[in-house]
Order: sequence, then structure tokens, then C-alpha cells
Amino acid sequence: MGNRRRVAERRKTNPAVLGGMIAVVVGGAGFGVYALYGGGAAADSRTPTASAADQKAKKVKTGPLSAKEVSGAAEAFLTAWQQGKVTQAAAATDDTTAAQSLLTGYTKDAHITDVTLTEGTRTGAKVPFTVKATVTYKGTSKPLTYDSSLTVVRRAEDGKPLVEWHSAIVHPDMKDGDTLVTGESGTPPVKALDRDGGELTEKEYPSLGSVLDGLREKYGEKAGGKAGVELQVVRGKESKKAELSDKTLLELSKGTPGTVKTTLSPALQEAAEKQVAAKSKASVVVLRPSTGEILAVANSSKGFNTAFQGSLAPGSTMKVITSSLLIEKGLASADKQHPCPKYFTYGHWKFQNDDKFEIKGGTFKASFARSCNTAFISQAPELDNDSLTKQAQQVFGLAMNDWSVGVPTFDGAVPVQSQAQMAASLIGQGGVRMNPLNMASVSATVKTGTFKQPYLVSPTVDNRTLATASRNMSAGTLSQLRELMAYTAAYGTAAEAMAGVTGDVGAKTGSAEVDGQKKPNGWFTAYRGDLAAAGVVQSGGHGGETAGPIVAALLKMGG
Repeated sequence: MGNRRRVAERRKTNPAVLGGMIAVVVGGAGFGVYALYGGGAAADSRTPTASAADQKAKKVKTGPLSAKEVSGAAEAFLTAWQQGKVTQAAAATDDTTAAQSLLTGYTKDAHITDVTLTEGTRTGAKVPFTVKATVTYKGTSKPLTYDSSLTVVRRAEDGKPLVEWHSAIVHPDMKDGDTLVTGESGTPPVKALDRDGGELTEKEYPSLGSVLDGLREKYGEKAGGKAGVELQVVRGKESKKAELSDKTLLELSKGTPGTVKTTLSPALQEAAEKQVAAKSKASVVVLRPSTGEILAVANSSKGFNTAFQGSLAPGSTMKVITSSLLIEKGLASADKQHPCPKYFTYGHWKFQNDDKFEIKGGTFKASFARSCNTAFISQAPELDNDSLTKQAQQVFGLAMNDWSVGVPTFDGAVPVQSQAQMAASLIGQGGVRMNPLNMASVSATVKTGTFKQPYLVSPTVDNRTLATASRNMSAGTLSQLRELMAYTAAYGTAAEAMAGVTGDVGAKTGSAEVDGQKKPNGWFTAYRGDLAAAGVVQSGGHGGETAGPIVAALLKMGG
């Protein structure tokens, strides 16, 4: 896609913009002439009671949009777009420049013609619509059909209803700053296979769309394929920052795909898809601890791979790493008494437990199993600001930005912090950020005692070097950490979800508070035999009740 991207970037001006400006000026002049002659002498004899500015201010409409206003604004935009009147369509939005640029490119760069837009049933200020069109490139044509939607807003300065502009209006797979281009793709397609040799497709496994895009971007040229002609979303700067890959929307002529084999298990992938589909904003990852192979990855929301690239506070699942740190430093021991007060203040912040519970005379194992926050916060005065960061990096292989999985991933963040933020990091808040891939890897490290970087494509395919951790936990620390997770799976906050998961098991729940959410994100990480998994349900509530059943169901399938 490199050549076509540069072509799109060279276009810095568009004559249609000037045409739009002239149309506005002429329209304004026409109104002024009508007012002058239409009023006649009678208009001259009237004494104005307020300035024009005052009168205009009084006429600015505010408040919620009426159904008529929403339908009128949507119809004006959709009608102009369908008729190819780009300037007029852009003027019906709240960002004329961005709208005009993308709508112009829709025809010129994406070669999309014969557009028919069919409006659906309005819901509040949101109007869905269906697009039917034709993509034609060098004599080859194919029909294009998809669903999209727009939202109408009221412009503050004059109260006018306008379409709130976002690139996703043009196509739902687009982010702001992306472009649409049809032509010979710069990257050959790939045929991705599961570990048994079966083909992986987005139709069969909806969660794998972004994964397949990532595989193509990394291995398309290496796998020996030949590029075809395609309509693609070419990612802009912001999408590239988020590590989103270019996306194929339509193949006009097929290229010859290269073949890339992955580590995914078809049975586990199918099960993971079903599990997350039952929840809103759920993500899960399953690993094989002994090798680091990724066996399943699934997200209920499409477009962004939260399971691999999410950056979310992991809540109390982070206590697995923190516990290993406290045990190593002699600040905690599984069966020794450990403080779990209702409150603990550090760095001028007053921390508390869920429902303000306390455990009097309890062990550290009891605090871990019940997820007592103050049991961990109370040890903050004994730690250096970088203690947790070093533990995550040196033992668990996290937050080094050096994983090479085979597709884009976020490898976790555990920044060095001080005072209250450092204390909050001990319980998975503050600046700590993780995703299900990271937390599944944490459970895998506890299971085997050694960090093995997760991977989706074997490093032997392209001679990649996998990330390593600089040291292992001591045998004593590892034994206690497994005891903590096993006890939590049997008797603690993870017990209900893990009921029926037999064998060598361990688990930890988590709930992460997020500003603006009524419910916390629910986390769960666990292992059984040679399987490790982690999941998150955003805005779901407690991890044992939300992400726990998803993870447990997958662990029951093997290990």
C-alpha cells in the first residue's frame, strides 16, 4: 500500500473547496438582495428596535433536536452525497474540510460510483443507512454493499442541525484520518492456518479480523504471495499510532496468497468466540504455558483487538506480581499473619477495601484470596518507587516493549511512580496498564516458573528473537505464589467461577475502577495444567462474576 498512500498524501488542495466557498458567498448575496427589494419603502420607514446581532442571538435555537430536524439534516447530507454533490454534502456537516476531502476521495481515489443510500429507522439523533455502490478499476467492477450510520448535532453558534462528521460515516471500518483507496495492493494477501492446517477466516471467526490484517501486514511479502487489486482502508497517523493495520474491504481481483501457519487451536478459538459473544466488551486469551503458544484470542467488539492491544488497569489481578515481590522481599508469607485493615493512608490518599471489610489476625493467603487492598498498600512504605516495575520486567517479561508475537501487541506498562500512585500500582491501578494477553502470560509464568514470551506465529518462520526475562523467581517464592492462586481458586473470590475446573489450578480475580463508569472492569486470570487464560469484561463488575466464567469455560476444555 506504500505507493498508493503517497499518492493520496500528495493531494493538498481541492478545487471543490473553492467552489464551496463561492457558493456560500453567492447564496448570502442572493438573500441580501431579496431582503432589500422585498421590503420596499415600508422597510425604510420602520425604526429598528434591536441590532441585527441582538436579533440573531435571539433566533439561535438550543435544546434537544426534534425528529424533523434530525431527519432533515440527515436527508440533506445523504441526498447530496448520493447525487455526487460533494460541496453540498460537506456543508451539511460540522467539519466541511474533512468531509469534503474524504467524500472527494471516495470517488477519485476509491473509484466508487453509482452510489445509492437508503435511510433506515432513526433512533434519537442517530440515523442508520445502507450503502450500495460499484467499485471500478481498470475495467474491473464489483458491487459494494455495507451498513453505516450518522449522528446529527446542533451547532452551538447558530443552532443549525448538522451531521457530526467522522470518517466512520463513509465506512464503519474507518477511523478519523484514514483514507479509502482502490488499486494494486502493496501487500500480497495471506492464507492464515490454524495449528491443525485449517484455514482461519473472519467469516468463521469474527474476532480474528484485526489479527488477520496484522498477519498480512507482517508476512504478506515474506510468505510468497502476489498482490491483487483491492479497495482498502489506508490508515492515517492516529490509526498507525494505535497499531491498526490497513484493511481490505473488497477484492476486485484476487492476488495469490502466501500461507502463514499460526498456533491457534480451532476448538478453543471457536469456544472463545462463543464465550465473548455473550458479553458486551469482553476479551479473552488462552496460552500454552510450556511453550508460550497462543491457542485462542477473542473480542466481542470488532475493529480493535483489545485482547492483544488493550491498555487497561488490571485491578487486583496485578496482585499476583505484587505478591511475588512482597514474598521475595520478606514482606509477606503465605501462612503468616498479615495486616488487612479497613483503611490505609499513603501519599495523602486513604485507601480502603471493597465494602470496607477487614480481616483481623488473618494470613497473607486469606488477604490474597479475598483480594484485600490494604494488605498490599500497607507495604508501600517498605518498597522503592521502582520495585514493582523491576519485578514486572525482570521476572514476568512485561513492560519492556520487546515482544514479537507475529502481530501488533501492547506488552504492558508498569511505570515508576511515587507516593499514592505507587501504592495504587500495587493493586493494579495508578499507571499500570495491561490486557488479557499480558495477564494470561502472568498466570503462565506462575504455572511454569519461567517467563516464555507468547507468540501466534512460530519464530522459526521468520527467525524472530523472542523476548526473555532476566531472572526467575526463587523456588520458595514460586511455591508460595502457586499456593496463593490455588487457594483463591478453591476458597476465595475465584471459587464460584472455578467450580468444576479440576486438576492443578490457580486463579486471581480483579476489578478495576475507571472514571466515568458505573461499574468497574472485571478481570480474571487463571491456569489449569498446560493452559493459562485471562479475560476482561469492560464495565462488567466484579471479575469473578463476569470474566471468570469465560476463562473457566475455556480451561475446562483441556490442559
